[in-house]
Amino acid sequence: MKNLTLSLDNQLKPVFLRIAYGLRHAIQTGQLAAREPLPSARKLAAQLNTNRHTIMAAYQELIAQGWVESIERKGYHVAPSLPIESSSQLHTGTLENPSPFQWNLRTDLSESTLNKPAHKYQYNFAGGSPDVSLFPFKDFKSYMSDSLSRPNWDDLSYGNNAGNENFLHQVKTYLRRVRSITNKDIIAVNGSQEALYLIARLLLSEGDKVAVEALGYQPAWNAFRATGANLVPIVQHDNGIDLKHLESVFISGGVKLLYLTPLHQYPTTVTLPIHERMAVYRLAAKYNVAILEDDYDHEFHYDSQPLTPLAADDPLGLVIYLSTFSKIMFPGGRIGFIAVNKNLSPAILRYRSVMNHKPNVLMQDAIGRWMQDGGFERHLRRMTKCYHNRRDHLIGLLEAYKSQGVLLNYHIPAGGMSLWLDIHHHAAELESACSEHDIYIAAEYNFHLDKCNDRNRYIRLGYAGISTEELTAGLTILFKLLKTLQTPLP
Repeated sequence: MKNLTLSLDNQLKPVFLRIAYGLRHAIQTGQLAAREPLPSARKLAAQLNTNRHTIMAAYQELIAQGWVESIERKGYHVAPSLPIESSSQLHTGTLENPSPFQWNLRTDLSESTLNKPAHKYQYNFAGGSPDVSLFPFKDFKSYMSDSLSRPNWDDLSYGNNAGNENFLHQVKTYLRRVRSITNKDIIAVNGSQEALYLIARLLLSEGDKVAVEALGYQPAWNAFRATGANLVPIVQHDNGIDLKHLESVFISGGVKLLYLTPLHQYPTTVTLPIHERMAVYRLAAKYNVAILEDDYDHEFHYDSQPLTPLAADDPLGLVIYLSTFSKIMFPGGRIGFIAVNKNLSPAILRYRSVMNHKPNVLMQDAIGRWMQDGGFERHLRRMTKCYHNRRDHLIGLLEAYKSQGVLLNYHIPAGGMSLWLDIHHHAAELESACSEHDIYIAAEYNFHLDKCNDRNRYIRLGYAGISTEELTAGLTILFKLLKTLQTPLP
């Protein structure tokens, strides 16, 4: 793994000490392991937008302190023996409930119809659709061939339903280095929807309450409803969920689970600020509510490093973290993962065996080899650059329409795959008109838990799965249709 996400204190000067302290913190918290290679000065300088000499000064500072060593012809590595310092203790003094989180599990076992799939439209503006044509199928074929010609024989039998060992190891390393998630067990699943259904069936009973964002992800709601649980919408503001309303719902009692998409809120794409994330965590700890964090497109960030997930700072172990390879590879791959506290993973594995012995181990094995060899990160860099360009192209088109007098409002998402566009009115009518012209968009009403709150003014525009040429052509038709809707009849 060559990528490394650091927490930097921008108030600290000089810059080399800021970087040195960020690296030391990564070592202290277990994000970097003993003897693990560090990025070259050139690579880290490019990542942090500074010069190579600043990075070298930071490394020299850490070498002097005993945290890092320089090995000839091998570069910089974390020292094998670290300075004596209590660096991995979890401080829970600020929490009102510092005891380990108690899980209330269910063990018994007790659906949405599809119309024309989004990818069948000529212009597909679906928010979560990756560009499958960008996937390096020829390159990945060699890893699939390796997994078939040199399989792990134990994987091909029943048992070990957490997943392929190398895949789990690679995911765990990736999460530690790039998302700062440590001390979690990793469980492979057949996509995030299986994870949602599995967690819902395990944790929820009929009549339990699940707090969800008022605008949110319908398939997750379906999984919760299938258990007989009641969904409680939490009011949202410009930055995400409203904390006062969240606490009032918690106080009312009966809430077992909070479902969140904090990095790129689904569907509005806003990012929940760090101080509000901490407040959400403290409320969940205080009222004994588990958090299910859906980080569906963390990989794609363009303007800055993304905020680390809630699961990265989870001293009580109450956060269940899930993500997927569907956005990086292709949805048909059906590979995702759950990161959970160690006291919960055995129950998940036992329960999953009732519905599915194990996910596709050959695909996991191939992905694990791909990640180990660096192909995963190479592909991710190409996709991130491409999606960044497409986002900027879309913004340029929208700005041009605004300059022509079209009423539009939006915030530019720092990452992700879509944009939440305020067209002021006629959102549902525009969706219908677009469908007739072979354009897929999703209007606001699709995302409301309470349809009475629909203001009929927002649409969700995905830009990742559509080329810049198609973006231009599709939006040309879309805005002609919108102009027709906005023109009063004679």
